[in-house]
Amino acid sequence: MADDGLNIALRFGLYVSMAALFGVAVFGLYALRLTVKFAYFDRQYTILTAAAAILSLILSIASMLVMAKAMSGAESYSELSIHILGMVITGTDMGLAWALRIVALLACVIIVASSGARFHYGWLAAFSALALATLAWSGHAAMNDGVQGMIHLVSDIAHLFAAGAWVGALFSFVMLALMKPRFYPDAAEVLSKTSNGFAHFGTVIVATLMTTGIANYLLIVGPSIKGLITTQYGILLSLKLALFTGMLALAAANRFFLGPRVEIALQAGNQLKAVSLLRRAMLTETALVVLVIACVAWLGVLSPTQLRPV
Repeated sequence: MADDGLNIALRFGLYVSMAALFGVAVFGLYALRLTVKFAYFDRQYTILTAAAAILSLILSIASMLVMAKAMSGAESYSELSIHILGMVITGTDMGLAWALRIVALLACVIIVASSGARFHYGWLAAFSALALATLAWSGHAAMNDGVQGMIHLVSDIAHLFAAGAWVGALFSFVMLALMKPRFYPDAAEVLSKTSNGFAHFGTVIVATLMTTGIANYLLIVGPSIKGLITTQYGILLSLKLALFTGMLALAAANRFFLGPRVEIALQAGNQLKAVSLLRRAMLTETALVVLVIACVAWLGVLSPTQLRPV
């Protein structure tokens, strides 16, 4: 039971840190296209991505130890040897995916450390995407074989990319919203432009999340809603869907109601009011996405078979 709790905590940390790493890199790519002033904040985002990459490496190593202990049947972590770890890493698809993740994360650390005056969002997005994709082999996507297994993996990877882009955007918005206007006078303008510009990209993200979410549900559970309110897996899944619906409602409110108010405040020269409005909205949406990730981390260690039709 203790290992289950540790596994959930590690999964949660990995999802958050790796989604942030990928999402912030993607955010940087389109933010620079919307406004060149975003480049003024490269240092802050360098620190964030460096922390995310290093944390992802540490959590990945810890998760390998937990996985090796479970697969080897060892009673304690002290019983794990290099031989056992080598067998798990080279002898399983999950282990090979883990090794690829480590290489990709190390590449991310090198990219961030060597950025200098110009941040390499493109290279960081590419390698962080590779690292994020490997998480598909540690979830329910690895439960199927053959063509169905391949479809499940592709769907899960697309779901991870869309979720990562959303998470990274929210973290990026929150960073801009927390910057004090007297020290960062351009933060409010950049925040407004990027949050408004995110609307079109956000539509693609939401469509991808919904499409792949439905596909993953059908591949895991099948065409049945039995047990959604009577089993632990079903209740957590229902909670995740409710939280996701809340995020969609909040995002829509931000787009159609909050956005125009922020523009009016900026045109009137009231940066403090504009930032305050956006800060509350972004912090609320970020809190919801963290809860969604917590549900995903927990769902990953539960068996969905009790929801399958008989």
